[in-house]
Amino acid sequence: MAAKLKKGDKVVVLAGKDKGKEGEIVSVDPKAGKAVVEGINIAIRHQRQSQAQQGGRRPQAAPIDLSNLAFLDSNGKPTRVGFKTEDGKKVRFAKTTGDVI
Repeated sequence: MAAKLKKGDKVVVLAGKDKGKEGEIVSVDPKAGKAVVEGINIAIRHQRQSQAQQGGRRPQAAPIDLSNLAFLDSNGKPTRVGFKTEDGKKVRFAKTTGDVI
C-alpha cells in the first residue's frame, strides 16, 4: 500500500502529550507504522562519555504512531490524504482542499 505520510511532510499531532504541535517528518518506518517528527515526542537519552564526545543527557525525538499524525494542507489545517490517478500516475491529494501534494 502506498504511504499517506512521507519524509518531509509537515504534520500536526492529533493525540498524546504533544497534541496540537506541528513539525516535519524526519523518517518513516512503514512496517512498524511509526514516524519520527522533528521536535515532537522528545525523550531523554543518556550518552556515555567517549574520547570524541562529552557524555550527559541528550534530548532525542522518539517515534510516534502514524495514526496520531495528520497532514497539514496549504491553509495550515489538518487534513486526511487520499489517492487519485492523474495522467496515468497515482498521486496524493489533500481531502480538504483537493490540492495535489
